[in-house]
Amino acid sequence: MSVQSIGLIGMGVLVLMIFLRVPVAISMGLVGLCGYAAVAGWDRAVRVLGQVPFDVASGYDLSVVPMFVLMGELATRSGMSAKLYNAARAFFVGFRGAQALATLGACAAFGAVCGSSLATAATMTRIAIPQMRRLGYDDRLSTGAVAAGGSLGILIPPSIPLVIYAIIAEQSVAKLFAAGMIPGLVLTALYMLMVVAVLIWKPGWAPTDPGMSWRERFAALGSIWSIAILFGVAIGGLYAGWFTPTEAAAIGAFGAWGLGALGRGLSLKQTWAAFTDTIRTTCMLFMIVICAVIFSYFVVQTQLPDLLVSWMRTIELGPVGLMLIIIAFYVVMGCFLDGFGMILITVPVFLPLIVQSGWDPIWFGVILVVVIELGLIHPPVGMNIFVIQAQVPDVPVLKIYQGIIPFLVAPFLLLGLLLAFPDIALWLPQTLFPPR
Repeated sequence: MSVQSIGLIGMGVLVLMIFLRVPVAISMGLVGLCGYAAVAGWDRAVRVLGQVPFDVASGYDLSVVPMFVLMGELATRSGMSAKLYNAARAFFVGFRGAQALATLGACAAFGAVCGSSLATAATMTRIAIPQMRRLGYDDRLSTGAVAAGGSLGILIPPSIPLVIYAIIAEQSVAKLFAAGMIPGLVLTALYMLMVVAVLIWKPGWAPTDPGMSWRERFAALGSIWSIAILFGVAIGGLYAGWFTPTEAAAIGAFGAWGLGALGRGLSLKQTWAAFTDTIRTTCMLFMIVICAVIFSYFVVQTQLPDLLVSWMRTIELGPVGLMLIIIAFYVVMGCFLDGFGMILITVPVFLPLIVQSGWDPIWFGVILVVVIELGLIHPPVGMNIFVIQAQVPDVPVLKIYQGIIPFLVAPFLLLGLLLAFPDIALWLPQTLFPPR
């Protein structure tokens, strides 16, 4: 049996295990180990199994992950999200649907200090949905806005998926963070346009919100000074070249704790909970990365990337046609697979093909995260949808699906813009980090 046949069998077994709900890490680890043994023998496979966990866990690049996770956990518990929501509401007050627009703005701002879509969706569900219900918003609009806004947490830096992609693809974390900034802001604006479009179609879904005095507006906007400082120092310092990604993450985590403690938003119990949750999340992510590296050893041995490149050349799709097929593949996979799984399973296979087709790997990282965002909000999986439904169980999942449908248009529009104008993602990293 050829190594390519072994590779295809391994891919089939991996997909089957994932459909059977075997955890992604275990699926990749078992298929990678057994597949590598089938190609190169058990002696070499066992050596890989012994070496990879040490190499991954001791690698400096991954040290950025627990720091950004801790920063997000502390920000979630310190009350920053409520301040951001009030500030965004002060900006949009007086417009029909102001609460939904404020939710999207607050999600984007909270994503800038959190880095997790699920945490952003969970936090904003507790803050925004009760407020919108009290004012008479339709549950479809309120849950759709929170689900869509929550997905912004992994595109606007800091972003844990971009960090994982940087490690797997051997790219610069700082450049990827810079590449995600403008597309993240564009997607936020597109989501807001979807709110406006929905309310033109269904004006009864949202009332005109009661006004606020200018004094109340300035007070709400002034309350987020600490969050602006936190983002400016951590991410701004990274862009300016003052800090490495790990140093920026550590400063951000310490700053989130210090600001939370000074504002009396963090108790010792909450701080301890943030640390324990960070440990759990970090262990889960490290386990996935370790198993993904083992799996990538197997993929390289099977020569599947070379086979895929050769096949794509024979059908002569061109760079744009190739990218459309890859995007369609990711959209379908997003129905069944979580974002980290998609990054770790597919990047070792697709990236050589992407580079040979002339696409920039930094640009592709942004494309990948946008497609992952789609997976977080489109049926049947849509993790953000289930996070919301778990906290507002009286809202049927079907109603949340109905609310999210209009917002699915925005990521596709952004993908089209990125394909037509790659500089949307590449201008900022090329400006901040010019080639030497």
